[in-house]
Amino acid sequence: MILDTANSEKFRDLSPCKIVPLLADEGRYIASESSFYRVLREEKQLAHRHKSRPQTHHKPKAFSATDSNQIWSWDITYLPSQIQGNYFYLYLIMDVFSRKIVGWSVHEKESAALSSALVTQTCLDEKIDPGQVVLHSDNGSPMKGLTMLATLEKLGVMPSFSRPCVSDDNPFSESLFKTLKFHPTFPRLNRFETIDEARAWCTKFEAWYNDQHLHSALKFVTPNQRHTGDDKVILEKRKAVYIKAKKQRPDRWSGPTRNWVPTSIVTLNPDKKQILNTAETAMKNRAA
Repeated sequence: MILDTANSEKFRDLSPCKIVPLLADEGRYIASESSFYRVLREEKQLAHRHKSRPQTHHKPKAFSATDSNQIWSWDITYLPSQIQGNYFYLYLIMDVFSRKIVGWSVHEKESAALSSALVTQTCLDEKIDPGQVVLHSDNGSPMKGLTMLATLEKLGVMPSFSRPCVSDDNPFSESLFKTLKFHPTFPRLNRFETIDEARAWCTKFEAWYNDQHLHSALKFVTPNQRHTGDDKVILEKRKAVYIKAKKQRPDRWSGPTRNWVPTSIVTLNPDKKQILNTAETAMKNRAA
């Protein structure tokens, strides 16, 4: 009965989420919406039930970084003001490989022009050459405005965009914003009184995050140490300490020492094969 109803002339172009309510309007109950989906799926009929072409959003191209200033991720987040409903906007660019905040600014509005100015200044500060860096973001108007796209083309920066409404495509910026919003000094209750106060707080947060925060994804070195390459020496010293400790008291170790090998490749939006290959590489490095 489910198949006959779904394939009838009246309902053949509709999805179960629309069929079930229309049946209820007729005073009929055949099955739940989930049952309609289950039966259609089992019969391999759960496809786009309309003449128009279904909307598709392809997963963003995967990019891999083996050093700093190869892949940047950026986004805009709200900073609460003391006026209900009004916000300041934090524009923030981070390096995917090192997790370092390489550029930021706070403004009272969102615009492609302000985004362009920040990207331009960050490229100057980091001495970026044309074709050197990929800049990933979501699909907001400040990211895809004509002014911004023209600036990226002029700078030789390759743009990359998330799928609409898919925050997982920009995980590095989302993770950084969570760290920012949950920092003990973030004024969730008192809020920022002025834009200058917001900028002053962001200045302190950048200094803490880049130079003091021991990042768990970086084997607990700071983003700035990772960005400059100093992490290699630090982690090598930690490895030597653990090897020495194991030699002195081998009875306290049931397996290899803690893995202090730095991650050599960081991938933005990897596919499943890349994830498996990365895991295998990590296991080989640890065994070595």
